[in-house]
Amino acid sequence: MEASHLSCRCGEVRLTVDGPHIASVECLCASCQAAAEKLESLPNAAPILDEKDATAFVMHRKDRVKITNGQDKLKAHRLSEDAGTRRVIATCCNTPIFMELKGGHWLSLYAALWPDADRPAIEMRTMTGTRDDLPNDVPNLKTHSFAFYGRLFGAWARMGFRNPQIADNGKLHV
Repeated sequence: MEASHLSCRCGEVRLTVDGPHIASVECLCASCQAAAEKLESLPNAAPILDEKDATAFVMHRKDRVKITNGQDKLKAHRLSEDAGTRRVIATCCNTPIFMELKGGHWLSLYAALWPDADRPAIEMRTMTGTRDDLPNDVPNLKTHSFAFYGRLFGAWARMGFRNPQIADNGKLHV
């Protein structure tokens, strides 16, 4: 599989992603919705939530994601000081780059980083709760499924149970 060369909207932050993705998902959890509303309020920020109030992610192993330019432009946003989820933004143009769960061995890269023609198709929606108004084009998981966790565990095993760290350059104040 060929590497994907991605960038923020202005091109100052660039990254390379090697190998296949773990999963391509739309998340409808309250945390992603709250974070998207805050991040969308930044100057010149593009929309994050789609018409279903979902955030699209392409999940990749951390060891296959390399920031090749603009590391100094990356700032982290957390919904609270003790939040286990970190969302990293390119401050040059307020483009969301990735979301990381504390202790996770993968990064949920914002799907908008890919050009439309190259973006992996959504395979499932997660954290849909009691929503019954969603299309049935992919599985709509109320929480996370055994198969979802199986994909994550399989990726971690192929990484040798390592968890590389991806640095940011401080806090983003929203």
